[in-house]
Amino acid sequence: MAKRSSGKHKKAGADQCDSSDADSVSSSSTAFSDLTLAQETDNVDSQEFTLEKYLDALYEKRGSTRENALTGLVSAFEGNVLLDFIENRCITLLDQYLNSIKRGSAKEARLAARAIGLLALTVGTGSNAHEIMEESIPTLSRVLISGPDVVRTSVLDCLAVVTFIGSNNWEETETTMKLMWGIIHPKSLSKAGTMTKPSSVVLVAALSAWSFLLTTLTGWRVDFGTWTEMLSFLCNLLEKGDRAVRIASGEAIAVIFEIVVAGKLSSVTNDLESSDDKPSKPKWFVYLLSLKEKIISLVSDLSVEAGGKGIDKKSLNAQRDTFQKIYDFLKEGEHPMTSLKISKKQGVLTTSTWTKLIQLNFLKHFLGSGFLKHAQENELLCSIFDLTPSAECNLSASQKRIFRSSGDRERTQGLNKDRQMAQLRKGALVFSAEDQWIH
Repeated sequence: MAKRSSGKHKKAGADQCDSSDADSVSSSSTAFSDLTLAQETDNVDSQEFTLEKYLDALYEKRGSTRENALTGLVSAFEGNVLLDFIENRCITLLDQYLNSIKRGSAKEARLAARAIGLLALTVGTGSNAHEIMEESIPTLSRVLISGPDVVRTSVLDCLAVVTFIGSNNWEETETTMKLMWGIIHPKSLSKAGTMTKPSSVVLVAALSAWSFLLTTLTGWRVDFGTWTEMLSFLCNLLEKGDRAVRIASGEAIAVIFEIVVAGKLSSVTNDLESSDDKPSKPKWFVYLLSLKEKIISLVSDLSVEAGGKGIDKKSLNAQRDTFQKIYDFLKEGEHPMTSLKISKKQGVLTTSTWTKLIQLNFLKHFLGSGFLKHAQENELLCSIFDLTPSAECNLSASQKRIFRSSGDRERTQGLNKDRQMAQLRKGALVFSAEDQWIH
């Protein structure tokens, strides 16, 4: 009938608990690790099963079914680096994506174009990436000429990504860039009427994609006349285009000056200064300097453009900020400095050139909310931005599970050790207090 046990019994019970504490915690740790591993295995298996269902759905005749499948695949590839899933399915996925572009609605074609770009980003450089580029460009080119704007913008993004990753040489990249320039400046095409004047949204997408590919250029590879024509046309867009077009044009101009013009002007200037007989300046050199001064004047005005009633302040501030950076670069030679925190382990991604800034902005735009995940685990992005890949970067799904499981065990063992030390300290304090009471 006793409702409480004696202190002796309590102490015995406590001693018994203390003596088995390490064993019980250890067994709990093992059980926890096994449970975590099982849950992660289930999650991976569940994800792969879902992705397989999406792939199967791409063969369906109903367009809405294929659209839903593409939406699921795009979301999955945005938020994860699915190397295991594409290992034996890369070309199968590509074929179905291209079929969706050929036979699907505008929504389906837009999703499929985006899915191709994400597939290329996941594959990374190599033979598969080159095959994706070669197989995609013919279909994408046809849609780019005649498709609706919402599809053309997605196709331009896709073309930029697959060429950036899959191109083996400058000639291949230049072919895609010429296609994009035909969108930007239709009158430059030899065949009149091949392209119509693009809408603002398509023009911005084409300028951004073209600039992104331009960042892969090394050295002066195109004749000077072509570059001056391009700069002159882009200069006109600074005067006539809307705000988004101006910003995209300004960024293209900055990349051209950084990669192409700066070195050429510098070499000629050095030759002129080192010559004893002071030769006359080449006509193209004089023209380029005058064009540069005109661009600097326009850029200066755009960096301080006044607002007004009904003006979109966010876009106006973006314009001012962009053109202030361009002005500082063209006038003072200052390069734009940017930083973006990736993770605690990988630290901060920094850029100090227009080339890297354009690459960063384009890939952030393309990957959206998935950019940080890819920056942490995608070997290609780590290489582009000189980031240290996470410890799991190149592991397969099964290897990742083992890696995470071992990490969980190490953390649990550390916690167990801390608990045991705390209990020992607690016991020492109790003994000390009792000893003082006896005395």
